[in-house]
Amino acid sequence: MATHFFPRDEYFMALALREAERAEAHGDVPVGALVVCDGEVIAAGHNERELRKDPTAHAEILALREAAARLGSWRILDSVMYVTLEPCAMCAGAIVLSRIPRVVYGANDPKAGAAGSVIDVLDLPALNHRPAVAGGLLADESAALLRAFFASRRGR
Repeated sequence: MATHFFPRDEYFMALALREAERAEAHGDVPVGALVVCDGEVIAAGHNERELRKDPTAHAEILALREAAARLGSWRILDSVMYVTLEPCAMCAGAIVLSRIPRVVYGANDPKAGAAGSVIDVLDLPALNHRPAVAGGLLADESAALLRAFFASRRGR
């Protein structure tokens, strides 16, 4: 996994963090995701598992669905996904299947991360697509949002 970032990456990750805050507002784990194509946000999502009562309503999945609808194709080419937390296996699989060329994420997920922390679905040689991955962008901010969320839950 690389840590090479481009000049606009921090701007888009900051937008993903704002999206994550929207998840927290309705009791979901604060994770946000964006899909950016040609320098424009074409899709955004935040965790809505609690809101929708749907185990697949992760930020990445919702952003991928919106991007596919906007592009009129399941292939989400020439784009970058920004996500505040390292994708899980389900989301990493969906990223591979959608052909997203690049993924930038914030905090590592040592319990369920599928971009190298636990497993690396995004770099499996047997799969037909492997996006470029850069992790750790605004990781402290992403992790702080998650820590505060879980600390507030433990206090209940």
